[in-house]
Amino acid sequence: MTPSPSSRPTAGNLRDQAYVALRRRLMSGEFSFRDRLAEERLAALLGVSRTPIREALTRLASDGLVQKRPDGGYYPAEPDLSGLRDLYEIRVTLELRGLERAVESGAAHDPALLEPLRDTWRGLRDDPPAPDPAFVGLDEGFHIALSRASGNAELANMLDSINARIRPVRMYDFVTADRVHLTIDQHLDIVERVLSGDLEGSVVALRRHVGESMDVVEKRAARAITQMVLHRHNTPAGRG
Repeated sequence: MTPSPSSRPTAGNLRDQAYVALRRRLMSGEFSFRDRLAEERLAALLGVSRTPIREALTRLASDGLVQKRPDGGYYPAEPDLSGLRDLYEIRVTLELRGLERAVESGAAHDPALLEPLRDTWRGLRDDPPAPDPAFVGLDEGFHIALSRASGNAELANMLDSINARIRPVRMYDFVTADRVHLTIDQHLDIVERVLSGDLEGSVVALRRHVGESMDVVEKRAARAITQMVLHRHNTPAGRG
């Protein structure tokens, strides 16, 4: 039976499917970081043509999950844990400063920014999304908005820069439903405390939230590195 036009996969769907499938395999450590991700073999692995594979690799490079080397090929990027704690320390310092300056000055955060933020995350609590590394974008958006609401735009700009550097590793935080649900609950706790004027409580909640995230990210990324090493000579992508 010939599939109807509406049921046939479109080029856009194939691109997205290839991207999601490769991202999942990369983040689980299925490919060795020493083996080239050959387009032909990946296409055969996923049952698609080389075009969606090529486009998926370009997107994954933007995510920081693969890297293009001088030989022109793409390779899995090894998660960089060496400076992760230092960058998390900078991150939490920037975020806490946005809360602490309000405590010191007595100035309230901008409710015009925080009330829509609270409503968005209430919606996510009522209808939580499936676990997906892309959830990191929503997470970053929450923290940037919270920082901007403090009244110091430069704090938010600096935080955005730090987020870009740790994003490839932080994606590991959102591959299970429990972490997505807990993040939603913790975000709501923080923003509701700020809106109610409980800034000291929000400082404690934010520090706990970021610390727990860092611990999870470190463990999962380290596990992925181990798998990448174990797959060094047994990756479906192979060398080529």
